Amino acid sequence: MTRSLDFLNIDRIDTLAQELAMLQDRSQRRIAILGSRHVPVVSLHLVELVARSLAQEGHRLITSGSQGVNSAVIRSVLEVAPGQLTVLLPQSLDRQPGESREQLEQVLHLVEKPEHDEMPLPMASSLCNQDIINRCDQLICYAFHDSETLLASCRIAEDMGKVVSLMFFD
Repeated sequence: MTRSLDFLNIDRIDTLAQELAMLQDRSQRRIAILGSRHVPVVSLHLVELVARSLAQEGHRLITSGSQGVNSAVIRSVLEVAPGQLTVLLPQSLDRQPGESREQLEQVLHLVEKPEHDEMPLPMASSLCNQDIINRCDQLICYAFHDSETLLASCRIAEDMGKVVSLMFFD
């Protein structure tokens, strides 16, 4: 009886080697952090700690402007390194909720998309996440298993060869 050997896919080995090299690389990176809007407070403290630590290490952080995870990233980075934060909005600043606007007005590198104001927010958010992914080297995503827009963004980032860290709240 003959037995075949299943060899690992060479492309997957190359991807793994690239991801390991990036994790060991101490140079500054552009790290995107995206996440759900409705998150437990304890989890938000963890997000703030991670974002603050990355900013203090000299990494540039990119996020969007919604409540929850993204707001926690903005809050923590503004405290330690406001110049290392870029926030991309899915629509114009005027379309953001009042509670977000005050925080967003403090961001030095704020990118608005008024041309998306007439789109439904989920569609504008998907386009915004795509833009964020195009600008980053690595994506950290905090989501629930039913967070369709975020999970789709993670798949896109993986397809582009980005290092993706996906953490679930549930």
